[in-house]
Amino acid sequence: MDQNIKKLALRQISYGLYIMSASDGTNHSAGTINWLSQASFQPPMVMVAVKADSRLYELVEKTKVFAINILSDSQKQIAEDFFRPTTFEDNKLNGHSFIAGDKGAPILDEIYAHFECTVSGKMELGDHVIFAGEVVSVGQRGDGKPLEMSTTGWFYGG
Repeated sequence: MDQNIKKLALRQISYGLYIMSASDGTNHSAGTINWLSQASFQPPMVMVAVKADSRLYELVEKTKVFAINILSDSQKQIAEDFFRPTTFEDNKLNGHSFIAGDKGAPILDEIYAHFECTVSGKMELGDHVIFAGEVVSVGQRGDGKPLEMSTTGWFYGG
């Protein structure tokens, strides 16, 4: 397989950018993700891929709860802020204020929409784990257009 063509082909899949977060009440983790899709209407479910060697994976595996914080198209910097390991200082994650969601996952103050999920299943594939999550809590603070990978100049995948 030609590796350059493989990258070009796989990078044609369209993706949004989101901050996925989890907490056990003491430890917190959050990271920028883009492999996310709705998987079911009833019950409402999503599937999300998380790096298997990440702290985020460890907390979701432990708590069976995660949140998806939806970034607007003007929040590229927030996505960048969560490329690095999570820091928790002054009640902020990587410098961003948050509240605990209904199920305890961190919800960033700056985002315009979010949802929390309870894990219904998982599948280990390569270097990522796919979690299936039932959407159990939602919130919206305003309108927005979601941040998409294609508008950032970044690539993840391929």
